[in-house]
Amino acid sequence: MQLGRLGVWYPTDRLSAPQLKDLLRSVEGHGYAALWYPESRGYESFALASFLLANSRRLVVGSSIANIYARDPFAARRGLLTLNGLHGDRFVLGLGVSHVPMVEGLRGHRYERPVPAMRAYLDGIVRDQEGAQDWPIVLAALGPKMLALAAGRTRGAVPYNVTPEHTRQAAAILGPSKWLAVEQKVCLETDAARARALGRSELARYLALTNYRNNWLRLGFTEADLAEGGSDRFIDAMVLHGDAESIKRGLRAHFAAGATHVCIQPVHAEGDFAARERMLAALADT
Repeated sequence: MQLGRLGVWYPTDRLSAPQLKDLLRSVEGHGYAALWYPESRGYESFALASFLLANSRRLVVGSSIANIYARDPFAARRGLLTLNGLHGDRFVLGLGVSHVPMVEGLRGHRYERPVPAMRAYLDGIVRDQEGAQDWPIVLAALGPKMLALAAGRTRGAVPYNVTPEHTRQAAAILGPSKWLAVEQKVCLETDAARARALGRSELARYLALTNYRNNWLRLGFTEADLAEGGSDRFIDAMVLHGDAESIKRGLRAHFAAGATHVCIQPVHAEGDFAARERMLAALADT
């Protein structure tokens, strides 16, 4: 499987079936290599992947993430192999440990220590399976220990809400043979105040999650940067804004830092699919 250079990450839970088909046509029509989607409170990850694969022709489709508390390792293995068997090897299984509110509050499970939990889950997926080391599995890794696990046990990592400095650190841990598929939010908006307002709205739910906060503090942001919706410095790093050329420079910084794949997440007002389309069209040749 070739992951390609540029992809799109999009919050699919907000979309109906016809809207998902519109998104697929746009992403594929503009020549992006992959479409990544989350697993949160809406669509079930593998069922959604099947829909996305069935309604596209060449796109790689990646879960980002499939929650390890949502299904046991055997189910994840069979889902991975089934989707690739039925859809021409176009599915990447991105796995993550999610967050305490999503695991304990929403699902009623006990949230375990992230790295041991992921290691045990991977053990269950690949147990007694020949060739499993080549399966397209990646981890939603932020910290150095999870990145090291991704390097040793999977095809790579899919970091989310990160900066080029994190990409540099992750590339050093993963090594040159692994995929490093980095998500980057973008907002094609030259009015900085409007772009930051959209960015703060998008990032509000992440600012309440410990895993992301810890990673941002490791990257040099302060508690003050993360307070009251985020400082301008923080928001500008998380959501690239300006004209197309300014955003492309920010995306290229991830490639320069060692990313093998960058997936852009268009940030726009709720339901403003015309803005999403403008961004996908403008950034496709990054």
